Amino acid sequence: MLRSRATKQRIGAVEAAAKRLAEETDGLRFAAPVTHVYNPLIYAWPLHQAYIRAYAGGAKKVLFLGMNPGPFGMAQTGVPFGDPIHVRDFLGLQGKVGKPAIEHPKRPVVGLDSPRPEVSGTRVWGAISRHWRTPARFFADHFITNYCPLVFLEASSRNRTPDKLSVGEKTRLFAACDRHLRAVTEALAPKLVIAVGVFAERQARAALSGSDVKVARILHPSPASPLANRDWLGIVSAELQALGLCRRRARPTGGH
Repeated sequence: MLRSRATKQRIGAVEAAAKRLAEETDGLRFAAPVTHVYNPLIYAWPLHQAYIRAYAGGAKKVLFLGMNPGPFGMAQTGVPFGDPIHVRDFLGLQGKVGKPAIEHPKRPVVGLDSPRPEVSGTRVWGAISRHWRTPARFFADHFITNYCPLVFLEASSRNRTPDKLSVGEKTRLFAACDRHLRAVTEALAPKLVIAVGVFAERQARAALSGSDVKVARILHPSPASPLANRDWLGIVSAELQALGLCRRRARPTGGH
């Protein structure tokens, strides 16, 4: 498929921003209770690059912003909210996935062969497939990225979210994440950033302060959220309708 010069430039800019983020965050160190840090932009780069090259080509009206990878999603596939089944079968992506530098024995990385679904990913990409039907229709005007690229695990294998890090750790990490977000918004020129959850909204508003990009928020799909477990799809459909998206409500599927 022939691509315009502008398309190639956008893809190149998003790729370069991701590589810079990978390098800057890979050198950071984190204290207990964090014992393992996964950087899928390093060990799953071929799949992340395939995602960018397939879907970051055009100017976007909306950029969806997640928090950070989940251990069963992007940690396995290198794709935001990257439930393996949806990455393979809906997004149609393939790529080699290696191993993190130090792997937690209870959280092995096996790539697209991972047998465990990621609930947040099944909800996000499942909703997209129901509303937009095909990746081409969704990515014509939208793109998804994460604010932070790292997975933080404790000794027990418990997932630790970026907001729980120490002040000093957050300062160094968030500076790199802010630069990446600004670079992606500059490359893709969205008018609206839709943060998935409160943390992403707070970080987007801080990073994009002073720009003309608007920031809104939808409910995070995490299974740790009782509200999301009751009717995430219905709630988010209404939130997106209020923002002028998803005018037709998706068929109910039991909250997932």
